[in-house]
Amino acid sequence: MRTPTRPALSETQFSLIAKALADPRRMALLEAISGGKECPCARLGSMFSVSKATISHHMKELVTAGLVESRRDGQYIHYCVRRDTLQSYTAELLRRASGKGVQNQS
Repeated sequence: MRTPTRPALSETQFSLIAKALADPRRMALLEAISGGKECPCARLGSMFSVSKATISHHMKELVTAGLVESRRDGQYIHYCVRRDTLQSYTAELLRRASGKGVQNQS
């Protein structure tokens, strides 16, 4: 029986994810929506004391990085974490941190 493989991340996607997770507010938003299957945007608005535009901007960055998927239902947007991408990023980060991704720069 084969273990399912995680999709490989491009260098660009790895960098986008690292940038997205470096912002404390985006990290908090990711944590907030990761608790369930889906999270409506309106719930995020009630959880964070920032404008709708700020939440929208940060969620767009998480979607662009591939960490979050959005689904429109009429005028409402629902978000869910893409756990496969998060797992791929974590695996790649561990690989790089272990020195297996380091290239000789001399």
